[in-house]
Amino acid sequence: MGPASFVGSYRITGNKVIIRLRNQICDSAEELLESGLCLEIVKRAVAALQKRGSILLGIFGGRVVDDAGISTLMQVLQFLEKMDADRVACVVPGSEDFFRDRNLLNDFVEYLYNFWRGFERFIVCDSEGDQLDRRPYRTFNRTIENLTSLVRHTYREIQENISGTHPRIYRQIAAGAEMATIATPKAIPYPGGAYQKLAPLSVVRQILFYPPLVLDPPNNKRTGKFERIQENPLEWCNFSRDEWLCYPVKAGDTLVHVYFSEKFFELGLSMANLFELASDEDLKRKPDAVYLYGLSDDQFRAPEDVFPTVFFDDEANGILVGAVPARDEFGYFGYLKKMIMTLHNIKKIQSGRMPFHGAFMKIHLKGKKPATLLLMGDTGAGKSETVEAMRGFGADLIQDAIVIADDMGSLELKEDGTVLGYGTETGAFSRLDDLKPGFALGQIDRAIIMNPYQVNARIALPITTFANVVKGHTVDFVLYANNYEDIDEDHPVIERFETSEEALKTFRDGAVMSKGTTRTMGLVHTYFSNVFGPVQYRAEHDVLARKFFEAFYKKGIFVGQMRTRLGVPGWERKGPEESAKALLDLIRNDQRY
Repeated sequence: MGPASFVGSYRITGNKVIIRLRNQICDSAEELLESGLCLEIVKRAVAALQKRGSILLGIFGGRVVDDAGISTLMQVLQFLEKMDADRVACVVPGSEDFFRDRNLLNDFVEYLYNFWRGFERFIVCDSEGDQLDRRPYRTFNRTIENLTSLVRHTYREIQENISGTHPRIYRQIAAGAEMATIATPKAIPYPGGAYQKLAPLSVVRQILFYPPLVLDPPNNKRTGKFERIQENPLEWCNFSRDEWLCYPVKAGDTLVHVYFSEKFFELGLSMANLFELASDEDLKRKPDAVYLYGLSDDQFRAPEDVFPTVFFDDEANGILVGAVPARDEFGYFGYLKKMIMTLHNIKKIQSGRMPFHGAFMKIHLKGKKPATLLLMGDTGAGKSETVEAMRGFGADLIQDAIVIADDMGSLELKEDGTVLGYGTETGAFSRLDDLKPGFALGQIDRAIIMNPYQVNARIALPITTFANVVKGHTVDFVLYANNYEDIDEDHPVIERFETSEEALKTFRDGAVMSKGTTRTMGLVHTYFSNVFGPVQYRAEHDVLARKFFEAFYKKGIFVGQMRTRLGVPGWERKGPEESAKALLDLIRNDQRY
């Protein structure tokens, strides 16, 4: 039986298996073992053994491993799921060699099971016409849950029939797909022309995955900035519905439709741990931006003199369009997240809000009014690390700590001079090395971990609610995260700026000791620590920045810098801890509270 056993189709691309289906997946172990996907996995597993000359090939009895041998092996596995090894040897002609060394055959089955689990495995449930998204739990139960149970059952039955014994220890591993999504085309009110190419593509409505999810994307660092071009990337492209999905992101109140190709499925679906998934009601309006992540080289036609992470400002239609090619060098979650942030920030600049690169949170100290802290600074400046350290050190003082923005957000100036802050993401994308020891382990039941064996290993996990992100919170403290200066009598952990001009100089300079999270090293300077929108629209942002910093001082907001020392050797952990203590003291001793 071919791939129709899955009531759908499958594709194996790189280290990914993508199963697309319209209905229920395999009902039985027999269907599973007779499927085209199972045969393909077995062939690839045997080929990998041949490449290294493994002793496991001894199950074939020294014969040349050809199609006939693979066919016999498949029959052996199918019958082993139903009966013990002695009977199978009598039923399947030419199978004697497989049973000469049953320990070796058992080892081969274990290897095959692990080989399958070595793939990143995805299920896409096509909901068109079936309304699977109206009963998502039932759909997931019939697909990802059923496949997981079926693969484990088949593996265990085969091993028990080979060995003649039952295991005494059972490990409930996610043996089926790791992630599943229900997706369907939606009638999105796009403008005419090239935007109509997006109409047939399915839009993600629900996602299920088994954490902790460990992924190994092609790259572990981001470089360059997002360049503005004068041509709409949609004019270059045509899309296959079988190769693309859309995750409609709510970055705060900004709606960004992110289309990602199958090359980057694992990264696209991982947005579930970082961004709010837009509702059906949200999809009834035109998006603020569209992002095409993973265009093939033959369709990516950006000018050769710009870095190939680009966006177009379609002023006529009020939509920004971003595009990045499907190359391994761009297979890093940062290219996904930061382009979304760039599009969000540009939209905010155009609407009169000032975007910020920083952490924004509300602290409720016992016996005090709540205070909101905005810690601005570049990647690796110590913002998130200080926030997490403050949670630990302030356990006896902090009644509640509500994260509003972990990385990006925007500020709004009301008519009465009040400054309100908003977030963008409901999750955090943090360096594992910079987190407090044990923190990641404590959150592992919700985590997506990326590139765990490399420099800049990352974790994506939910940290706040969408309601907190979009509510709008009064700003009380604005601090620049300085990670490169040590402290002494003249350079305290927290230093207040006396004037808006003094503050603007430091914030505009955007100095940071790079920790290698991108491809820069050493002390670098970035305009407002934010290459994600302000750099591209610098003139417009400069006007906003001056307006907002003057408003800070008129409203009596504390503006200064905090020396986290995250970039100072030997202070990577202790620096943010001391910053956290200083922040708590600052709030406790502030007469406004």
